[in-house]
Amino acid sequence: MMYRVATKKHIFIGILLCLLVLVSLITLLIINTYSKANRQILQFETMSGPIVNPLMGWAPWANAEESYQPHTLVYADLTWREFEPQEGVYDFATFEQKKQLDRWRREGKRVVFRFVLDTPRDEVHKDIPDWLFEKINREGDYYDNVYGKGFSPNYSNPILINYHKLAVKALGDRYAQDGFFAFVELGSLGHWGEWHTSPEIRDLPIESIRDLYVYHYIDAFPDVHLMMRRPFTIANELDLGLFNDMTGNVSHTTTWLDWIKNGGNYLPGEKGTLVPMMQGWKLAPIGGEQAPDISDQQMYDTDLETTLQLLRESHTTFIGPGSPYRVRGGGLLQDGIDQVLSTIGYRLYLDRVEMPLSVKFGTEIQINFTFSNDGIAPFYYKWPVLLYLFNPNGQMVNTYPLQLNLTEILPGELYDVSFNLPVDSLENGRYMIGVAIIDPMTGQPGVELANKSDRSDLIVEAGVFEVDWLFEFLK
Repeated sequence: MMYRVATKKHIFIGILLCLLVLVSLITLLIINTYSKANRQILQFETMSGPIVNPLMGWAPWANAEESYQPHTLVYADLTWREFEPQEGVYDFATFEQKKQLDRWRREGKRVVFRFVLDTPRDEVHKDIPDWLFEKINREGDYYDNVYGKGFSPNYSNPILINYHKLAVKALGDRYAQDGFFAFVELGSLGHWGEWHTSPEIRDLPIESIRDLYVYHYIDAFPDVHLMMRRPFTIANELDLGLFNDMTGNVSHTTTWLDWIKNGGNYLPGEKGTLVPMMQGWKLAPIGGEQAPDISDQQMYDTDLETTLQLLRESHTTFIGPGSPYRVRGGGLLQDGIDQVLSTIGYRLYLDRVEMPLSVKFGTEIQINFTFSNDGIAPFYYKWPVLLYLFNPNGQMVNTYPLQLNLTEILPGELYDVSFNLPVDSLENGRYMIGVAIIDPMTGQPGVELANKSDRSDLIVEAGVFEVDWLFEFLK
């Protein structure tokens, strides 16, 4: 039998290993205790009152020279007659000049758009081009009624449908690329593009034909939110938005809300072509024109509480083209106007942040953000969100993308997101982090969060941590 005699060298190595294990255990205990004691939880205050933010609020007529109320949207409609005066010749220039699109782009505003084939007016006229009128063999109905005078084409005509597809494609090719056209209202069928005709003329086509018009827009504007006047089956199937051009009118809005809640019938002989869309607002926007038969006095003063209730039930994001843009600021109606603007749309805010107080070792720190929304609607586009890191001199060190899907922050709910911030290259000092939502058209912070803040750059200060390396000589 062989025995190995322990030498002093072996004993020394054994003792050294034990000491190393002991030091490691003590170090881990210190780190664990430090980490638990080193966390800070920051709760943030929200602000009240109106916020003028992108993709919500008022949408005055795009050709208006002046608005007395601040806005980030404009409403631009376009008749086919104006757009395609000759077959295959699309007059973008006149439309863009008339609706001041260059101005609105420079000012950072976005467009609510509607393509129209029939707008009642005081005089006899057509809103489709003369060449198209002849190509469809003049099929349609002239009318003169309480709506006004005009011509309602036969929307079932296959030639009309084919040319409509080409026209909408041309619009999409020009305006569906960069987010400048934020919302597209469908448009096309019926008086004012509102998908109804007066009783004495022919009805709109059956559902299968109407849906062809919808798919023209789906193909042409794949990344733009589309909106329909009523909760049709196809709107529900494709998660389209809705608009109510009688916003503020109690009777009409109540009927519209009933369609959304219970569905209903549309044309004579059709049953169930309007379907419930109670949760539709969670996925796509609700907008619409201020009812033309409701005065600003009624809307924002006399019937203000009713207005606010209808808007909450509708989950309205924007009001336009009718809106209080002609009401001078600071007048008797301003308080009611501000209350409405404070109600509609989204109001995203940073609710709380959990992060370390200081950094003494390690390569990264975990920061937990909680966001929320005290508006009545989500933010409907997936704009990027950045985390900013500022050094002790207040200079920006770096930015990092947060994996935050803004469309999922529903009113009244909390949304958590974590980020591991690299710190191994930081020198000792006090660092501040901030967050901001970036406007894709400018690449800059573009949304004001509903947090109290002294900054003017739309970056919300989210917390401060200290870098004080415990083992500086190891760095």
